[in-house]
Amino acid sequence: MREPTVVGTESNGGSVGSIAQSPPPQALLERLKDYGQEDAFALWDELSPDERDHLVKDIERLDLPRVDRIIRCSLRSQGLPVAAIEPVPERSVSTVEERTMDERERWWKMGLKAISDGKLAVLLLSGGQGTRLGSSDPKGCVNIGLPSGKSLFQLQAERILCVQRLAAQVTSEGGGSGSAAIHWYIMTSPFTDDATRKYFEGHKYFGLESDQVTFFQQGTIPCVSKDGRFIMETPYKVAKAPDGNGGVYSALKSSKLLEDMATRGIKYIDCYGVDNALVRVADPTFLGYFIDKGVSAGAKVVRKAYPQEKVGVFVRRGKGGPLTVVEYSELDPSLASAINQETGRLRFCANNNFHSIQDSFEFSVVVVNVCLHMFTLDFLNQVANGLEKDSVYHLAEKKIPSIHGQTVGFKLEQFIFDAFPYAPSTALFEVLREEEFAPVKNANGSNFDTPDSARLLVLRLHTRWVIAAGGFLTHSVPLYATGVEVSPLCSYAGENLEAICRGRTFHAPCEIGF
Repeated sequence: MREPTVVGTESNGGSVGSIAQSPPPQALLERLKDYGQEDAFALWDELSPDERDHLVKDIERLDLPRVDRIIRCSLRSQGLPVAAIEPVPERSVSTVEERTMDERERWWKMGLKAISDGKLAVLLLSGGQGTRLGSSDPKGCVNIGLPSGKSLFQLQAERILCVQRLAAQVTSEGGGSGSAAIHWYIMTSPFTDDATRKYFEGHKYFGLESDQVTFFQQGTIPCVSKDGRFIMETPYKVAKAPDGNGGVYSALKSSKLLEDMATRGIKYIDCYGVDNALVRVADPTFLGYFIDKGVSAGAKVVRKAYPQEKVGVFVRRGKGGPLTVVEYSELDPSLASAINQETGRLRFCANNNFHSIQDSFEFSVVVVNVCLHMFTLDFLNQVANGLEKDSVYHLAEKKIPSIHGQTVGFKLEQFIFDAFPYAPSTALFEVLREEEFAPVKNANGSNFDTPDSARLLVLRLHTRWVIAAGGFLTHSVPLYATGVEVSPLCSYAGENLEAICRGRTFHAPCEIGF
């Protein structure tokens, strides 16, 4: 314990002036008592004037009634019984096998028309740092080792540019003139905001106009002990953590960006996570499908790769209830690995938390969530209000740095998929993993989801595009370990490559551009 700082003495041995004699601001202390958080001032007498000022400002920045409501509702929800889960109805899913070429073309054109009309915005969840990748930079700055050296941010920006061009072509072919730009909303965190903005400025927004990109920060929320008390990171600072990627809903509302979207005439929002090297940003086919189905929420889904894959799965919560996502951490590993003996596929048998369901419910077709979502603007407004009213956050038990060392407590988070139970209608759209899902989550040397594995997925897909367009490859290493990269400025999903590739030979690895 530190000694109190003495700020004045009297030489005759009289009274000693000490900062300990200055009490905390009474009104603020009373407010903390109202919420059972007065321990935040427990070490007040030991703080310097600057530290006291820092502590007061730190607490004043908290919306104490809201934080208290979230803590109470979240702790109260622990251990409550949950409704049984059921298989996702077939009518809620569009599988790859059942789609016809006519449907795909119709959805593609429908999506491009909506994009041309300025009805689509793109929402990027980019609050995370590349810590697990060995970098403190925003994850979107990561270079996965492609021949071009492009970062995840650049790949995504160039895909937006490509879709804009395709939409403009549809407009001109239909006799129209001009096409709206796709507005890109990028959610950062206090840890990545400044670096992200500077990265985009330094790269001149990768060819996009600066005014079509809007940055905003997700919120933070105090970390708490198991009895709901604030954990103090230092004697003058409350420990806080980002409120999860589901914090995007409250952040959009508090930043008035939902109003901004409405002013721009936006009706649909394509939402995705930054750490996917194959993400089809502003996918016209997915948008067209979403519009065609007339639903409030949609998600792309893929088949499960292996039993222990750390991804959530879509289920129906309760008889006739809404679609929702069950996180991998909520599933018993032995059940996640169980095989349906009739089909040879992974099957889902519920554990004690979820009662029992039919053995016919399988993971293996179209129930894996990969954070590729589509929402209507009206629904986002509904979700922002609903989640705020209910105030139930997920409790993640963690070791949290504190004045007592590593304190076991809770970080409170919301997840992007927390929106789905609020949706009156949801449609799931199966995509091929090898075409649209190359996660970048772990450092090279790990067993899966590394920059190296993502790079190979990109190169293999683009190699198939080039060969399908009549191109040829030479390579000095085995083809399974290399390939070619097609610039997003050339092709969004393998289209329009014949003029560039037919009859030409490319030596892998290389980038194919204009």
